[in-house]
Amino acid sequence: MHFKIPALLTFLVVFLGMESAMAIEEPRYDVRISQAPFELRHYAPLLIAETVVNGDMDTASSKGFRLIADFIFGNNLAPGAQQPAKIAMTAPVTMEPQSSKITMTSPVTVEPQSGNTALAEANQWRIHFVMPSQYSLANIPKPNNSAVSLRELPQKYMVVYRYTGFNTLAKVQEKTNETLAWAKQQSLQVIGTPQLSRYDPPWTLPLFRRNEIMVEVAAP
Repeated sequence: MHFKIPALLTFLVVFLGMESAMAIEEPRYDVRISQAPFELRHYAPLLIAETVVNGDMDTASSKGFRLIADFIFGNNLAPGAQQPAKIAMTAPVTMEPQSSKITMTSPVTVEPQSGNTALAEANQWRIHFVMPSQYSLANIPKPNNSAVSLRELPQKYMVVYRYTGFNTLAKVQEKTNETLAWAKQQSLQVIGTPQLSRYDPPWTLPLFRRNEIMVEVAAP
């Protein structure tokens, strides 16, 4: 398909307008250091829904997304009511590799064995969605599926590398290595497993996709 310039501009305006209209809630944070494409962010406490799934990065991402989407779209039970409730979608969807030797405590990401950042070796992942800020553990609907768990995360500092495009295993590994190198340059102590966060629906064009590699660091 060949677009004339005016037609292409019209398409982009309509597309961006649709994306804006679909704006959804994101976690609150403050930026403490900004050296594009890297940032050091301070995140407020979060409530997440998570699950642990097996497979390679793409398989696990799809499987984990379906499980948590099933929960927020109604496979749950609202407190004080014998009926399900829909929970608004938020962004991002986050995944991190997890060592099979580590038991899951509170889900919503995927963590490998301490110090393991070789994504190609991971065959178990923790996937999580951040829940809307109106909810706490006391008032959020509870999952009917035991594979999905709810967990509160404390405030934390995260080093973040933001980029666009599609994610391949090699690309995510490259961005992860660069993120860890930047944290080291800033004399920040890495205390968490690198995570991949994605903010956009699957039909988003590569140029407009927002991806982030995130890794927790000790308070500077």
